[in-house]
Amino acid sequence: QLQLVESGGGLVQPGGSLRLSCVASGFTLDNYVIGWFRQAPGKEREGVSCISSRGSSTNYADSVKGRFTISRDNAKNTVYLQMNSLKPEDTAVYYCAASTLWGTMAMNMRVMTGDGMDYWGKGTLVTVSS
Repeated sequence: QLQLVESGGGLVQPGGSLRLSCVASGFTLDNYVIGWFRQAPGKEREGVSCISSRGSSTNYADSVKGRFTISRDNAKNTVYLQMNSLKPEDTAVYYCAASTLWGTMAMNMRVMTGDGMDYWGKGTLVTVSS
């Protein structure tokens, strides 16, 4: 079965850190641009960060720049999202998604339509609260 599986979510206090993982099952991530998206209760899904297939290019939403870092280990078929200095407004379900095209991913980072995305995970919940 071809799928992406996210893990690493949980409850953390403001100012704390979490590292999310996105693992591919049934296919290899080498040829895919991977993006992290999030959806807070009552809000639309939005782009958080993305990374090119070899890891040479990254992109971040303004709201997470300087706090989140995306990386990948293709040998482990995994993409990570290190989240530091977490804020209550970071509370959301976080999803990873795969696309073969950087342009498609970049477009969805700006305006999330889901068009052209090849795979989505089912999400992992991050709750930032004291």
